[in-house]
Amino acid sequence: MIYSDKQHSVSSAELAKLRQALSATEARKSDQLWLKKAEIDAVKSQIADIEAELAEYDLLKSGQVSFSRSYALEELPHVLVQARIATGMSQTDLAEKLDMKPQQVQRYEATNYMGASLARLIEVSRALGVKASGTFEGAAQAEGSVFVWNHVDDIVWRQFPYKEMIKRNWFAVPLGGNPLEKVKEYFLHAAGPQFATVYHRKKMRSGNVPNEYALLAWQARVLERARDLTERVELTEFELDDRWLPKLVSLTKRKDGPKQASQLLAKKGILLVVERHLPGSYLDGAAMIGDAERPIIGLTLRYDRLDNFWFVLLHELGHVFLHLFNGLRFDFFDEEGTSEADSIELEADKFALNTLIPEKLWDQCLSRFALSEKAVRIDADNLGIDPSIIAGRIRKERDDYTILNDLVGQKQVLKQFEEVCDDLD
Repeated sequence: MIYSDKQHSVSSAELAKLRQALSATEARKSDQLWLKKAEIDAVKSQIADIEAELAEYDLLKSGQVSFSRSYALEELPHVLVQARIATGMSQTDLAEKLDMKPQQVQRYEATNYMGASLARLIEVSRALGVKASGTFEGAAQAEGSVFVWNHVDDIVWRQFPYKEMIKRNWFAVPLGGNPLEKVKEYFLHAAGPQFATVYHRKKMRSGNVPNEYALLAWQARVLERARDLTERVELTEFELDDRWLPKLVSLTKRKDGPKQASQLLAKKGILLVVERHLPGSYLDGAAMIGDAERPIIGLTLRYDRLDNFWFVLLHELGHVFLHLFNGLRFDFFDEEGTSEADSIELEADKFALNTLIPEKLWDQCLSRFALSEKAVRIDADNLGIDPSIIAGRIRKERDDYTILNDLVGQKQVLKQFEEVCDDLD
């Protein structure tokens, strides 16, 4: 990499010499064509390397390109040099800003900051406006992650899936407008800066590696639509009282049960928003606190099945009644179907399972062993619930999703949410 104008001049002179050498080699007659070709290829490779370094330096210094200011730690040394050049600072300028000799900055950059202490790296990063980011994966990592932004200024707006957001008409970019400015404007309007702080940590339960910026963008959309719903739907104040849940479970028997569930939740002060997940998020549902301390449940309907709808809904309600208001300060994001979870997710799972079918009653269900449609329907009639609830639980417990396909309510949910059908797969 080129670090200064002086090195740029030296590299330019070297490039000129190499180009002359290439012309001479190409013009030279030789009986050993293979050797001549090898020499030409070697010189061309050197020329390409120097041209790339010169182009990078020229573009950075001219301001024609910008770069994301959040990088993985192992990339930090290279990024610090890029940042210095792009901000128009020489090695001497940076040295003066850090109150050190220019030779020290030269040594740091020449050795990729190998001799720099952590305190020094932090000092240089702050001087250049560079932020490092990283993740930790333990040997026995749980199927989940926690994402934290200390402040909205920590957000790297270019990492938002803004092209997909524009495609879905979440916001528009005028001709000649800057999409990064618009995505920032959208987030601050839709979610608000507080949703990118430690007061709103994102807890993701997932068997996949999620894109944290896709989660943040999706949450902003859910919050925006929840705010719109408050203007159109009659809502009551939320109370931390779950004694009405049997009424919710009874709605599973109705053909329009999911739609009726949304209306019942509103009467209990809980907003239900259906919003398609963004690529890379692997979401099924989420629970968060919105305006006026109101619980919001977001569902993606990634799997358009009744059994999935009811379990994910009750899982998120588990977070609402057990976790959202107990001081954890988490926004909960869930991918249903993961094989393991931490204690918080296990509590929400247990809440969902026992609310839909109390454990004692589940133990009495013969369909768990018979595995026939008739047995499932008999148990469902006895319990007063839809057969999809039992069929889905059997499939999950046996880890066999090839059985009881006709009972899980395929394609019976999405059509009930007409206001979002055009925006969902």
